[in-house]
Amino acid sequence: MKVIIINGPNLNLLGKRETNIYGDLSFQEFFENLQLKNKSIALSYYQTNIEGELIDKLQEVGYSYDGIILNAAAYTHTSVGIADAVAAITTPVIEVHISNTYSRESFRHVSYIAPNARGVIAGFGLQSYELALQSFKK
Repeated sequence: MKVIIINGPNLNLLGKRETNIYGDLSFQEFFENLQLKNKSIALSYYQTNIEGELIDKLQEVGYSYDGIILNAAAYTHTSVGIADAVAAITTPVIEVHISNTYSRESFRHVSYIAPNARGVIAGFGLQSYELALQSFKK
């Protein structure tokens, strides 16, 4: 099984930014542990702060991977382009968020991606990614 985690803007700062919301573990540390726990899965990771690069990556992997775990971060609430990319590909996408977006500002309550995703997982910290990965296991 081949699964990719795609992270959007500012998630490269995990472990440093707003640790009261996002925790103090870097994504790289978390990802290495996730790989160790799931050795039977070809798990890869991509992060960018640039909207168009997220779309390019979705199009690149969206027909050849078994699953995509997507945390588009702030673009979740603003990007019709990313939503359209998710709708266009055949690989199933799980939208994830580290924080509970519904307990935050009202603009974070809207997701343009969710209608085209297989599901949404939010509010479980970095474990949200593990839960998404679980959903792809057969």
